[in-house]
Amino acid sequence: MKRAGVRTAGTRPPLALALPALLAVAFLTLPLLGILVRTEWGELADHLRSPGTVEALKLSLVVSFWALGLSLLLGVPLAWLLARVPFPGKALVRSLVLLPMVLPPTVGGVALLLAFGRRGLLGPWFESTFGITFPFHTAGAVIAATFVAMPFLVISLEGALGGLRPRYEETAASLGASPVRVFFTVTLPMVAPGLIAGAALTWARALGEFGATITFAGNLPGTTQTLPLQVYLLLQDEPEAATSVSLLLLAIAMGVLIALRGRWTGTPPERRPRPAPEAGPEEPAPVPQAPPAPATAKDAERWALHAEVTGFTRLTLDADPGTTIAVVGPNGAGKTTLLRALLGLTPRAHAGLRLGDEDVTALPPHRRHVAWVPQDGALFPHMSALANTAYGLRAQGVGRAEARREALTWLDRLGVGPLAHRRPTQLSGGQAQRVALARALAARPRLLVLDEPLAALDQTTRAHVRHTLRTHLAGFGGVCLIVTHDPVEAVSLADRVLVLDEGRALQDGAPVEVTRHPRSPWVARMLGRNAWPGTATPEGLALDGGGALVATDPPPPGTAALAIVAPEAVSVHREKPEGSPRNVWPGTVREITASGSRLRVLITSDRAPDLVAEITPQSAAELGLADGVPVWTSVKATEATIVPL
Repeated sequence: MKRAGVRTAGTRPPLALALPALLAVAFLTLPLLGILVRTEWGELADHLRSPGTVEALKLSLVVSFWALGLSLLLGVPLAWLLARVPFPGKALVRSLVLLPMVLPPTVGGVALLLAFGRRGLLGPWFESTFGITFPFHTAGAVIAATFVAMPFLVISLEGALGGLRPRYEETAASLGASPVRVFFTVTLPMVAPGLIAGAALTWARALGEFGATITFAGNLPGTTQTLPLQVYLLLQDEPEAATSVSLLLLAIAMGVLIALRGRWTGTPPERRPRPAPEAGPEEPAPVPQAPPAPATAKDAERWALHAEVTGFTRLTLDADPGTTIAVVGPNGAGKTTLLRALLGLTPRAHAGLRLGDEDVTALPPHRRHVAWVPQDGALFPHMSALANTAYGLRAQGVGRAEARREALTWLDRLGVGPLAHRRPTQLSGGQAQRVALARALAARPRLLVLDEPLAALDQTTRAHVRHTLRTHLAGFGGVCLIVTHDPVEAVSLADRVLVLDEGRALQDGAPVEVTRHPRSPWVARMLGRNAWPGTATPEGLALDGGGALVATDPPPPGTAALAIVAPEAVSVHREKPEGSPRNVWPGTVREITASGSRLRVLITSDRAPDLVAEITPQSAAELGLADGVPVWTSVKATEATIVPL
């Protein structure tokens, strides 16, 4: 067994790459070592305490912090614009923003002089209107430092914003938060590391600015003479002092880079281990329920739904207050597009939406009263469970104390009140989903949309959360749409099941009707049934995949229809069966999987479509079933249901 850390021959870097790399390190390091070697350490303190150096240091700090402030004021919105808003010419704007990083500093100074100088484009206007003259003034040094340093903030923050998935901001908007509130309460806190890194680099670059400053603002002691300019002057008369001041700037720059710990270079910071929840079962059973809160006029309101959706998803949807609709369909059917159209968050589809007596079609997402719970909950990681739950109320103007009281009531209702002060990383999957649901319900929505809210949970946790969700949806005064791939969720939670395919509604009915007579092969298979499309014949169905199915009570000949056969209605034999079965096909076993206490056997045939049979493990053993074993299958005509399409 190899010991950890022992280098093997395969991990040794090739000399052709290692040698140039070492030379590059030496090339970059030797000049810095030169400063350390040539520094007069005994006179270092005297050099740094000299009046000229102290004055230049103070001025450098003033200029660099003013430049940082201007960069934050202007650069943060610019980074957000580049990261979040598509517009023509974005690539050109980004190039112009980054240009000062590659532009020679003296050229930048000349450009500033021609723009803000006394004879520049805007200089005369500033002087005549405000009495401000930038050249040979401290304000000029600030502008020069901001010009060369702001791109560091923009590029760093834009990268952080680009890595932030928009679902957090979209969820906040669905809770009633305006775009500005979302930006300051969700976006900025979540990209704080990138913002801090960009701000540190911006400040360090502004502190070390030389070329643009001396060209645009001049080199006036006490006015524009910063530390880099002081070094330039000291080199002519006092090179030892210049070395000492250079060492100070080097130490500051190195301190900034060490503090960033590789964030600028793209090296991800070390992930902190996720704190484990307290010992005990992940989901208590039964779920503790707090007594219902006293009903208010707001709770008693009822909101019907009317939506006309156009675009990729095309349908008309009406629902009475208190209705829960399960939206099902294959991937790409338009389920998520439907939800996002109702939220007003997608250009792929447009929803004419009326909730109760109010038409909200023209309203932005934060004013529609449509709350969204994404698949993973999208809890804001920088807030506690209580703050997450109170977020929608606070966004709608509710006072902090009242919002927290109501939020805690909702957390208690969903059985997670004792976890109110935990952060999302300290919650289990089921606990996080309950908090996300409490947050959405606490926001007092008129329409609640849930995008596969239980998909990421294990079976036991899913059952508990499903029970909790069903309990609280029963008293919800609006309409709830749940996107799901789980037939149990569709049947147990919904009053109606809406089946979508390619953006169109194939079926919309009660769960029992959709379960008994699915009109989509995908839905039938989701329910665990065999589904074969075809064309009706006098005796049954001519299957699209080849072969025929004999069935009782077929629709009129020529009708497009779907044959539904339950897996338990398929009999499996090793020899061709004799007797009553009207549908008999030879086939080959291709896969055997466990389904509870029974086995599901996939059988392929060249005379009929693939089918799934459900048998007991004892039957499988008696038949000697295994992958590749030839078998015969049979289905009674009375066991096949033909559904017209």
